[in-house]
Amino acid sequence: MATLSDIKRRIGSVKSTQQITKAMKMVAAAKLRRAQERLLNARPYAQRFEELLTHVTAQEKQQSSHPLLEVREANKLCYVVVTSDRGFCGGFNSNVIKRAKSEVDSQTSDDITLVAVGGKGADFYLRRGYQISGKYVGIFNNLDFHHATQISARIQELYQAQEVDRVFAVYNSFKSAGTQVLKVAQLLPVEPNQPEEGGAVFADYLYEPEAGKILDEIIPKNLNVQIWRILLESYAAEEGARMVAMDAATENAEEMIYDLTLHYNKVRQSAITTEIAEIVGGAEALRG
Repeated sequence: MATLSDIKRRIGSVKSTQQITKAMKMVAAAKLRRAQERLLNARPYAQRFEELLTHVTAQEKQQSSHPLLEVREANKLCYVVVTSDRGFCGGFNSNVIKRAKSEVDSQTSDDITLVAVGGKGADFYLRRGYQISGKYVGIFNNLDFHHATQISARIQELYQAQEVDRVFAVYNSFKSAGTQVLKVAQLLPVEPNQPEEGGAVFADYLYEPEAGKILDEIIPKNLNVQIWRILLESYAAEEGARMVAMDAATENAEEMIYDLTLHYNKVRQSAITTEIAEIVGGAEALRG
């Protein structure tokens, strides 16, 4: 049975942990605000860029031969798996890792490679012997657009060298602080979708230079922008998940402190009652 000093020491330990989780929650909340602001600024630009690509591609449909538009039989696949570099964010990483593993395991092709973005995913797949064609660790400490261009350049290199025939991204999309939406999106070949009803409306432009040369410029740039948006989505979702996880940990610590304090008082009361009974018993023995 735990002594009073043991219980008191445990209460002190839980209180220290609670202070840490409170601090981590506050830090995550501050980072989330900044990440959310960057994401909300990037989303409209990424959407508009994709709509512009759709428009130009439609205009040049018969003449376009850009290598990133080339559709081949999907024999060799690549998955860009975006996780975090740190833990303490609930099921954020495990959900992405499990989904990517499920996607890989469900494919009939054995020629599958991964591009791991974030230390958690990289560690998981390296330990299990998956083929890794690119690893980007530590980028979320100081996330910048050039990280997106590096990842984009790598998957373009793999695709144009015909080492892969399809490239997909598996990541958490940010919806709110407490909600992340797991997504699997095709990155290559680029398949521009028609804009949704009510979306951007483009006039019939005259191009200078011709649309083909414009496509040569905007297709790689669009890929850079879309990967940048994915990184921002994942980072905002990560900080939201961490804030919620640390809030839950703080509340759990509060409950543990309450339970331990109650147990401490019961044990203390029991010890006092035992001492009183011993004193009364000794006094009665002296009288007798």
